[in-house]
Amino acid sequence: MRKPLVIAVLLSLTLTAQETRHEVTKSSGAADAKPNSSAVPDVYAIPTQFQRVLIFRFRYDTDLLAGLEKMVKQNKIQNAVILSAFGSVRGYQVHEVSNRTFPSKDMFVKDPTAPADIIGMSGYVLNGRLHPHISLAIPGKAFGGHLEPGTSVFTFAVVTVGVLPDDLDLSKLDDKTYR
Repeated sequence: MRKPLVIAVLLSLTLTAQETRHEVTKSSGAADAKPNSSAVPDVYAIPTQFQRVLIFRFRYDTDLLAGLEKMVKQNKIQNAVILSAFGSVRGYQVHEVSNRTFPSKDMFVKDPTAPADIIGMSGYVLNGRLHPHISLAIPGKAFGGHLEPGTSVFTFAVVTVGVLPDDLDLSKLDDKTYR
C-alpha cells in the first residue's frame, strides 16, 4: 500500500508543475557575423548624475513589468538606473541568454504558479524603454533573468530607480551589434 501512495504523490507533483521553457533565436542578420571593430572601445564611461530617485511600490496581483512601464510613462522617465528591488511574486516569467555564439538565443522560463522572493533587480530605462533584470529565490536556489510579462506580485514589491538626464545618450548600452 505504501508504494502506490508514493507513486501517486510523485505523479501528482509532476502533474501540478507549471514551469515551461522555450528558446527563441534573436538574429541580427549580417551583423551577427561581423567581427569586433577597432573603432569601438573595449570599455567606456558615461559621466552623469541622478536628477532624482523614485521608489515604486506594487500591490498584490500587479504585473511587475506592466507596472514598471506605467510608472516610467507616468513619471516621464527617459533614462534611469534600476537600483534595487525586494518583495515577492506569485508566479514569474523571465528570459536568459542560452548560448555563447551569434545569433544569440534566449530561453524563456515561465511558472505562473511558483511563488518566489524578489532578491534584487537591476537594469536601465533607455530612451523610455525598459531593460530590467530580476533575481528571484525559491527554497534551495536563486535564479533570474530579463523580467517578462506574467511576473505577478504577491505580498508587495518595491523598486527603486535613479532618474538620469533626458538628453543622456545611452543608445549603445544594450546594442549587441555595437562591437
